[in-house]
Amino acid sequence: MMMNDLLLPLLGALGGAALGTVFYGGLYWTVRLGMRSAMPALWFSVSMLLRTGVVLAGFYAIGGGDWRRLVACVPGFLLARAAVTRLGCRSVIPGETLKAAEAP
Repeated sequence: MMMNDLLLPLLGALGGAALGTVFYGGLYWTVRLGMRSAMPALWFSVSMLLRTGVVLAGFYAIGGGDWRRLVACVPGFLLARAAVTRLGCRSVIPGETLKAAEAP
């Protein structure tokens, strides 16, 4: 077994983790800012298009025509989701809630 056989899937998983961090971190950021915005639909729509475009381009670049590298990206992408979710929940200020009067 050659070194490239182990290195390429590992790099694919790291690339997937980076893409997942960008995607889910961007979603977290969008929700926090979009809910305070006067035009949340614009925030959510533009964010979705940008995040999806970046992730698709990233998967295409990382995959490089090899389905095995694409498959290696998926676990990293999903692990990033769990990490951003866990870290995002910690950054919420204790006692901070959205009152019904503040809801859009």
